[in-house]
Amino acid sequence: MTRKARYEYILEYYAEKMPHVSTELNFGSVFQLLVATVLSAQCTDKRINQVTPDLFSRYPDAMSMSSAEPEDVLELIASVSYPNSKARHLVDLSRMIVNDFGGEVPSDMSELVKLPGVGRKTANVVQAVGFGRSAIAVDTHVFRVSHRLGLVPSKDNTPLKVELTLKKNIPADVQADAHHWLLLHGRYICQSRKPKCSECPFNSFCPKVGV
Repeated sequence: MTRKARYEYILEYYAEKMPHVSTELNFGSVFQLLVATVLSAQCTDKRINQVTPDLFSRYPDAMSMSSAEPEDVLELIASVSYPNSKARHLVDLSRMIVNDFGGEVPSDMSELVKLPGVGRKTANVVQAVGFGRSAIAVDTHVFRVSHRLGLVPSKDNTPLKVELTLKKNIPADVQADAHHWLLLHGRYICQSRKPKCSECPFNSFCPKVGV
């Protein structure tokens, strides 16, 4: 099967089976989405969803969190990975949002990545989920699945290269959904250590790169 045909099959499959999909993180605003996504780095969404209710109850927006100290936030996120650095990032990014962006999370990629603790992946999540823009966030799941399914060449050895190849081959109007389709496929089927190939709807043509 050609790479083009592989894309078409996978996208058509998920468009039919999972037309409405979004992040598994719980949030009530773009700011809360940003915070939850920053916290989710190297951590499970399940764990983040256990932490954020108390965090958002005390600090629901950038203004309230900007007045906190990292130690205050640390108490509420102590069970996530790298809590000390994430606590600092959350307070610092909140202060920048208040001071530089009038309290509103910026929608532009170049401005998002200026925020402390916000890399390209997090910025793409905020753009796609928070602002409904065409964007593909490449996390470890998307990176792995894209290679295993042969959607990208082996020379795409960085998240940015994978992102650019996916964006070239996936129509703009489904890119935000495609990110979640690939992510969920990696999280529940094409897992890192023991991929569930017998349950995979693409097993018949999957080249199984890296398995």
